[in-house]
Amino acid sequence: MKRLLAVILCISIPAVGLAADNGYNVTYDGGSIPDVKTGSPLRLHLNESQIELIGKGDAGVAMIPVGAVTEISYGQDVHRRVGAAIGLAVVSFGIGALMALTKSKKHFIGLTWDDAGKKGGIAFQASKNDYRGVLAGLEGVTGKKAINSDTMTVKN
Repeated sequence: MKRLLAVILCISIPAVGLAADNGYNVTYDGGSIPDVKTGSPLRLHLNESQIELIGKGDAGVAMIPVGAVTEISYGQDVHRRVGAAIGLAVVSFGIGALMALTKSKKHFIGLTWDDAGKKGGIAFQASKNDYRGVLAGLEGVTGKKAINSDTMTVKN
């Protein structure tokens, strides 16, 4: 009985330690961070003093002080899944037609900052499961309200 308990504890304690990661997986879409290519996966970590972006191999990409953040924006890219529908139409026309009616959403979050005259900005994509948490976390640590860029109207 003691051995069984020891085995269970040996398995569960490391699993709890790994579950304590407080970051989000995001994809870099563009901005003023040098040496990072569009589409690169990043890990976003938030704490009370800074926003940290980490790349492959735990290399720090950017550290943004939360007091320097000037704006948080949010937007969506909604498009129809035409390519997938055409591929399915080759196999089954009915399923391909139904697939053409479905939509896909991508969630983009933007940050701009001014750190003692060093201005910068970044746009990244968050998954549909994480974008609300990323926005809430950014709003919480910065004290700024996210601007929904979909509701903004541009007049020419």
